[in-house]
Amino acid sequence: MAKVDWKKADDRKRFWHSTSHVLAEAVKELYPKAKLGIGPAIENGFYYDFDTKPFKPENLKKIEKKMLEIIKANKKFVKKDIEKAEALKQFKSEPYKIELIKELPGKKVSTYTSGKFADLCKGPHIESTGKIGAVKLLRVSGAYWKGSEKNKMLQRIYGISFPDKKMLRQWLHLKEEAEKRNHLKLGKALDLFSMHAEAPGTAFIHSKGMVVLNELVKFWREEHLKADYQEISTPMILKKELWEQSGHWDHYKENMYFTQIDGEEFAVKPMNCPGGMLVYKTKRRSYRELPMRVAELGTVHRHELSGVLNGLFRVRKFTQDDAHIYCTEEQLEQEIINIIDLIDRFYKVFGFSYHVELSTKPANAMGSKKMWEVAENSLQKALQKKKMKFKINYGDGAFYGPKIDFHIKDSLGRTWQCATIQLDFSMPEKFDLSYVGKDDKQHRPVMLHRVIYGSLERFFGILIEHYGGAFPLWLAPTQVSLIPIADRHVKYAEKVKKELEEKGLRVLVDSRQESVSAKVRDAQLKKIPYILVAGDREQKDGTVTVRTRNGKVTGEIKTDKFTKKMYEEIKERK
Repeated sequence: MAKVDWKKADDRKRFWHSTSHVLAEAVKELYPKAKLGIGPAIENGFYYDFDTKPFKPENLKKIEKKMLEIIKANKKFVKKDIEKAEALKQFKSEPYKIELIKELPGKKVSTYTSGKFADLCKGPHIESTGKIGAVKLLRVSGAYWKGSEKNKMLQRIYGISFPDKKMLRQWLHLKEEAEKRNHLKLGKALDLFSMHAEAPGTAFIHSKGMVVLNELVKFWREEHLKADYQEISTPMILKKELWEQSGHWDHYKENMYFTQIDGEEFAVKPMNCPGGMLVYKTKRRSYRELPMRVAELGTVHRHELSGVLNGLFRVRKFTQDDAHIYCTEEQLEQEIINIIDLIDRFYKVFGFSYHVELSTKPANAMGSKKMWEVAENSLQKALQKKKMKFKINYGDGAFYGPKIDFHIKDSLGRTWQCATIQLDFSMPEKFDLSYVGKDDKQHRPVMLHRVIYGSLERFFGILIEHYGGAFPLWLAPTQVSLIPIADRHVKYAEKVKKELEEKGLRVLVDSRQESVSAKVRDAQLKKIPYILVAGDREQKDGTVTVRTRNGKVTGEIKTDKFTKKMYEEIKERK
């Protein structure tokens, strides 16, 4: 069995999946009547589902202790391929395993044993339980069998494990930091947004949150104007026939919302693409118009299961910063490079590094072999021309075309997949898109789908945690807090406020009957970038005393000089 290389995602998954077996064995030893569901590795750790009475916190401590005993016993993981008939006998007391065995193709299934414990599993696993150096059970939640609300609710235990205790301590420290930055907590504390039972999976953005979102949109529009995009807006509700034409009716119906108007069936859009196709088709297109870059900040609705909803990270209603580029085959490579450059400009502004993955033709691909070769080569050549390192995910592309995914890394080292570039053969065919070429004949354009923020709401949530709520000056809801020392200084503070606002700054004068130190502390808790104090001396000299939200006092400065400094900092989006 190969040694675990922790830098490799596949090795981490192998390690965590092995630990999920240890969890299942521990639960079965302690609670023999519990029935086993499934126990996969996930992005960070693992889980296992059990059909049993609800677990309590004290149960997790007991289970974790039993897991450590199994780990200490250093039991080897042994794979066995057995006939289905034998497997049905072996797992006769496990109804969920029986269901899975019957669904699996072929005459044989694979199992893994560790000591006396056996589980239905295709693997792979690490060598033995003894290779697990540290484990921590994190929480319990309810989960429907196979993710369907029609099935029974099971108990899902989440956990994490590492080759040694030091790695676990480091992970727990990062987890603690992440909890401090939790966007739901900060969203409430900083009055940015809220979630309500009256509209599950939908964010209520408060006025301060709207400042941030509006700045993100303003930046987006500026950059797209420079990059020669045209912005459009398409309806939120469109007829059933359009979704049948696009294929969403057959392939995405369970995630859509529907309504009837004048006796006809309509759907609320889960994606912006079909509406964009109709805009393209409003007139006869010439090769001279290509490349045609069309962008839309489109609000979409998707029916997500209630169990997966998570603040701004997983919602039912959100805004996508979609763009569709129509071009010729010859223009394709350069257009991909242009998108890569645009994505890079965006992410540098926010302080994100990123890595890139290229996903290629899947088994269920549509389109000719030649089309796929052209598409994959175009994506790969663009990345190579940019001298970008990238990982290839063989067979992981969409059925309609290959794609490039960008995974940003935040200040805690966590990665988030946001931007993507997708080549699409399906939509131009389905909507019969064309342009008149130099030869005066009809040709099919090549189409690129592209997002940068992805979901605007999700990106907002990522930024809240990335910055810990301490937004850079250009994004901060309130950029300056002006604190007059006494009532006689309020008029001067209001004068300074007006000067700053004339330069576009968002300023608050804190004239409450509180001490200066209390006001300063409050501004720091609200994570306001600059705190200005004005008293007799400042009023006389036409200055303010500046301190930052992290407690650094930079001293007195002329108000006009401070205003110019702020203006430049905002303009450059530092």
